[in-house]
Amino acid sequence: MAINLTSKYSPKVAERFVKKSLTTGVANNDYEFEGIKTLRVYSVDTVPLTDYNRSGTSRYGIPSELGDTMQEFTMTQDRAFTYTIDKGNQKEQLNIKAANKSLKRQIDERVIPEMDKYRLEVWCKNAGSQVPFANAVTKNNITEYIMDCTEKLDEACAPETGRTMWITNAGYKLLKQNPDFIGIDKLGEAALVRGQVGEIDGMRVVKVPNSYLPDGVFWLITHKSAILAPAKLQDYKIHRDPPGVNGDLVEGRIMHDAFVIGAKANAVCIGISADYAQNAPTFTDKANNGTTVAVSADANARVYYTIDGSDPRYSTTAIEANTTNGINRASLGTSAVIKGFAVKSGKFNSPVTTFEFSAS
Repeated sequence: MAINLTSKYSPKVAERFVKKSLTTGVANNDYEFEGIKTLRVYSVDTVPLTDYNRSGTSRYGIPSELGDTMQEFTMTQDRAFTYTIDKGNQKEQLNIKAANKSLKRQIDERVIPEMDKYRLEVWCKNAGSQVPFANAVTKNNITEYIMDCTEKLDEACAPETGRTMWITNAGYKLLKQNPDFIGIDKLGEAALVRGQVGEIDGMRVVKVPNSYLPDGVFWLITHKSAILAPAKLQDYKIHRDPPGVNGDLVEGRIMHDAFVIGAKANAVCIGISADYAQNAPTFTDKANNGTTVAVSADANARVYYTIDGSDPRYSTTAIEANTTNGINRASLGTSAVIKGFAVKSGKFNSPVTTFEFSAS
């Protein structure tokens, strides 16, 4: 980039507008990534209740070993930046590029927006619940669709406190015209999270630029315990007159990522245009030919499934199904619960289909 040297400089810099982080502090912080790149998290199963039998040796039922599922989180974002401020340029530009101020500007305008956009995109793409809009969203029906999303969180038994909705400017315009929305003018300014513009159904509402959410997403609703936003390293340095540079060398490195916890994924819900919704796959037992369970999905969609009871969207045991030849019945044993979902470029992951297979 060019260095502009002129005969006269204004001592004031025309700073650009910046947004403070809209995602920091709203995610689960129970898990520690320090010193590691990959974290494996176990979710322990439960067992169904049965009737107590007052006679015999198995009065509580027949015991089986308690199972579990595992999800693997691997941090992938290792980002960096660097630039120099030559001492001669600095003198001739009236010190407008002071290293400390320029570093703050870099963090505000580059680091924070990139982290916010990345986190929101990952949480949207890995949402366990979704509400496709059957009709265009208007100021009259927007709260109904939002309630459809909060119902998903209710059904997942997510606590009512700790919920956040990120909504695009386009969606907020409609929401603000709906009488069910409570704006900050009614709530007062106290105890509001950064970027919060109000509440609906007891849930804090944070307005974000349209570009912060993926195409097709009007809003994202999460419960704090269901999402992760680890930032393992945020290291910024200013070197004065390092070898080869007469001036300042500024360097920064940021290691971060974002995840959805599979065991709580249904407490993450997106409101999306129907054009971006992917149909769930179907499974059909072809017992008459004795060989396969057929797998059907939309054209160009890929299907992944598990048979160990885990959610295939987050499980390390997920297998890609052959939609042409199906699943070999012999690989399923005498019985199995197949859980599968479909993935297609340009669309969000489908809901999970559950199919109970029995060889008999």
